[in-house]
Amino acid sequence: MTTFEELKRRGLLAQLTDEKEIEELVNAGKATFYIGFDPTADSLHVGHFMALCLMKRLQMAGNKPIVLIGGGTAMIGDPSGKTDMRKMMTPETIQHNVDCFKKQMSRFIDFSEDKAIIVNNADWLMKLNYIDILREVGAHFSVNRMLSHECYKQRMERGLTFLEFNYMIMQSYDFLELFQKYGCNMQFGGDDQWANMLGGTELIRRKLGKDAYAMTITLLLNSEGKKMGKTEKGAVWLDAEKTSPYEFFQYWRNVADADVIKCLKMLTFVPVEQIEEMEKTMEGAEFNKAKELLAYELTKLVHGENEAEKAKTAAKALFGGGGSDDNMPTVEIASADLTDGTIGLLTLVVKAGLAPSISEARRLVQQGGITVNDEKMTDGKAQIKLEGEVIVRKGKKAFKKVIVK
Repeated sequence: MTTFEELKRRGLLAQLTDEKEIEELVNAGKATFYIGFDPTADSLHVGHFMALCLMKRLQMAGNKPIVLIGGGTAMIGDPSGKTDMRKMMTPETIQHNVDCFKKQMSRFIDFSEDKAIIVNNADWLMKLNYIDILREVGAHFSVNRMLSHECYKQRMERGLTFLEFNYMIMQSYDFLELFQKYGCNMQFGGDDQWANMLGGTELIRRKLGKDAYAMTITLLLNSEGKKMGKTEKGAVWLDAEKTSPYEFFQYWRNVADADVIKCLKMLTFVPVEQIEEMEKTMEGAEFNKAKELLAYELTKLVHGENEAEKAKTAAKALFGGGGSDDNMPTVEIASADLTDGTIGLLTLVVKAGLAPSISEARRLVQQGGITVNDEKMTDGKAQIKLEGEVIVRKGKKAFKKVIVK
């Protein structure tokens, strides 16, 4: 099976400008491709995961990744898929986020011996002369056509700033710069980036002539991947300080049944033939086995095999009826917060970080969403005796071990 065939079988490809040429380059290991990441936070999250896995997969086949950090475009903000203007960040914040990204990406991509490179588009965008960019780049863009793209249509009713309107031009210029300076002949991005990516391909061909060849591919479910990385508590981060390896493991262990095979295909390096065989017999307990495999493989990829083993052991201790485990997320409560060794249930839920307020904790209890040591709690006025440790759980996905210090 060729690399390109595997990408298709895993459901990673959606739209391509030049399928035959792309297939030949990818299979021959001659693609120099880029994916862009805007540094809007100090950690990558699950929404970036698919892109990182794709880069790793293509690099393993001999192709060369270019990680483009959007230090310049982050100063503008991409309107694609957004209903409001992105908050402006300072250059210092952007640089800090860029440094964090570089460290995390090294877990996925081999940057040794020029096998991959990281570049920051601030290096060229911040030096551009306004008149020059209007003449050299702006002349190749039709305003009418730009406004016809869905990414702009969605914002026209609420108001689209001229600042954001320029994002497509800046992203297109990135591809031109990477093509000329690094021989980058391919770009990847989410399906919400299709218009911006086409702009770059067309800019190269119009500006440099037919001999200049550049291609685009979008990832079939990248925008869905961004949604996948969101929970009621916020994003699922790749930084262990923001989302612990245990919480990361549990997040994937609890994906919907309908998503587990799709996630295994798109995000893991489990052989696609093995996944397809699993898919044929997927029912009942088989879903749980598939979810455990998914959680383990992704935790190992992000946090290492040791942390994946710890998370797996901790999960078995809790859900297998074996009590708690040293690796389980733990909250300490001061003895001064207890009255005769007890604490109010609602206060316990808040202190365990399972609800932001007493009122929200009360709502959860009323809806049957809180258990303490596997006992469903129905009385919001209940007092919980804290001896040794207790396991407080919200729903099926969130739980904490609580001990007294």
